[in-house]
This record gives sequence, structure tokens and C-alpha cells, in this order.
Amino acid sequence: MTLTALLVDDEAPARARLRQLLSERADLTIVGEAEDGVQAVERIQALAPDVVFLDIQMPGCSGLEVAASLGQPRPAIIFCTAFDQHAVDAFELQAVDYLLKPVTRARLDAAIARVTRPVPPVAPTPAPAAEADSDGADEAGATEAPLPGGPPTRFLARRGARYLVVPVAEVIAFSFDDGQTRLHTATEQLLMQPTLAQLLRRLDGARFFQISRSVVVHLDAVREAKPHTDGTGQLVLANGTTVEVSRRRWRPLLDQLEA
Repeated sequence: MTLTALLVDDEAPARARLRQLLSERADLTIVGEAEDGVQAVERIQALAPDVVFLDIQMPGCSGLEVAASLGQPRPAIIFCTAFDQHAVDAFELQAVDYLLKPVTRARLDAAIARVTRPVPPVAPTPAPAAEADSDGADEAGATEAPLPGGPPTRFLARRGARYLVVPVAEVIAFSFDDGQTRLHTATEQLLMQPTLAQLLRRLDGARFFQISRSVVVHLDAVREAKPHTDGTGQLVLANGTTVEVSRRRWRPLLDQLEA
């Protein structure tokens, strides 16, 4: 089995060292390189590598944000970084391994072995089913535990063939329809790879609220809240969009808006 690999690091010497170490392997081919997070996501989509060697601290967006932005199917991620404090977050994002710079040949070989001969995961304890709203809308991701570490301050989203870095303050809402996750700003809708359930694990619960099965709103973007006689409601957001709130979420939403 020959693996294809993408190298991602904003420092050329670090990429050169990895390139040299990996060039000695007959079972791996380097298909591309990237020097920042946006390039990384674009080249992952274009090249579909089997494994990505990913730095963490980079301009624009971090390696953690790159990994969190990827949907399925996704490449194996091996983080290569000079900082050890992000290891827990990295493994929560399903990293195969976490290598500290300077990367040694022995550690690199061990990491690649984890890609080619993955250790079977321990079967998780089944989570209870999400409670359904009375109108039939369930809370996507309600049983997912939040990721450790702070919530994201920006998101990677796609406009056409290009990826943009969107600060959290510019997000109006997230929605899921027609099998796609969308990030809404004041002026446009951008596509994202993670599902709404995956996003919910990362979002700041004090700033974002899931109002129905398919919509999460930024609370700062709510301009009006209109109740309906059946216990549901409607929001008017900062970009003029109106969105419906499920019955079970209406009262908790009002409490959150008043907090």
C-alpha cells in the first residue's frame, strides 16, 4: 500500500525536514505542500491525500481549525508541532498521532504505522437517544460532549473554489439543508464541511443557540423574537432573515436572550 501525503507548515525548513525524512520511504508519496491553513484545506480537497502532516500554529487559521473544518471522508491527520499543550484537543479531533518538533525518524515511522495499521477503537458506550421536539424536530448533537479547550474564534468556509476565514463576530447563523452545512453572514451564505452536530461540539454555548433541528443562531444577531400561538416562535436576524424556533426551544431561547 502506497500512501499519498500532504505537508502543511508555514516554515519552509520544517517542511524540508519532513520531505527529506519521508522521501526515504518507498510506501509514501508526497503529493503537495501548503504553508497556511486555508491552502491546506484547499489542497486537501483538490488532492485527497491519505495522510496530512499538519502544523498547529500558522498564519490565518491554526491546524486545529483546519482539522475541525474537515468533513467525511477525511485524511488521517498527524500533527507536527513545537507545542505540547494542544495534544488533548488534537486527539479529540481524531488525530492519528501528535509529533513534537524536531520530528525524529523513529517517531515518524511509528506515526505512519498507525495509519497503515490502525489500532481498533474501543467501542463507546451508546449514548441515549436525543429527545425529540413535540413538532418532530430533534436536537442534532444533543448527546455529543463538547470538545476541550476554548471555543473557536473563526471558521473556515467555502465560497466557490476558495476558502475564507470568517471571524466569529461575522457569523449570523449556521444551517443544514439539502445535505450541506451553511455559514450565514450579513451578506452571503458559505458552505462548510462539518455537520451541524460537529459544529455544536465546538461552539460557545453563551453565544450560539440551536433553535431547531437545522438552525443554530448567533444570539448577538437576533433582532426580534415573535411568539406564535402554538408555542413556537420566529426570529428576525441581523441580515433580515426570519427563522422558525421549535416549541421545545422557544422558552430556553428567551431565557438565554435575557441572560
